[in-house]
Amino acid sequence: MVEHKNDKILTELLKAMSDTTRRSLLTQLCQQGVSRVTDLANHYDMSLNGISKHIKVLEKAGLVKRRTIGRTHWIEANLHKIDLVENWFKELKSIWELRLDKLDEIIKK
Repeated sequence: MVEHKNDKILTELLKAMSDTTRRSLLTQLCQQGVSRVTDLANHYDMSLNGISKHIKVLEKAGLVKRRTIGRTHWIEANLHKIDLVENWFKELKSIWELRLDKLDEIIKK
């Protein structure tokens, strides 16, 4: 098995994006821009603490940034690392395309 050079980062990104609520939070942040945690929580049928836990997972993966002003926590999407996921999928796709090309050659013989 070939190890990706950014394997740990990729693992954190995929784990963070594997949950529907976290994907929804990230989408919401991309659409609305910087938001307060309490405003984000208003869109979900879960506690503020529950939303905060999801945001912490996104923070750990580097997908969001938090800024605290007084008692207010502001969350902002940070999608710079998404390129790692996109590139990994491109690598997978190219591997499959090569395999399919080889299969096509075998079938044509």
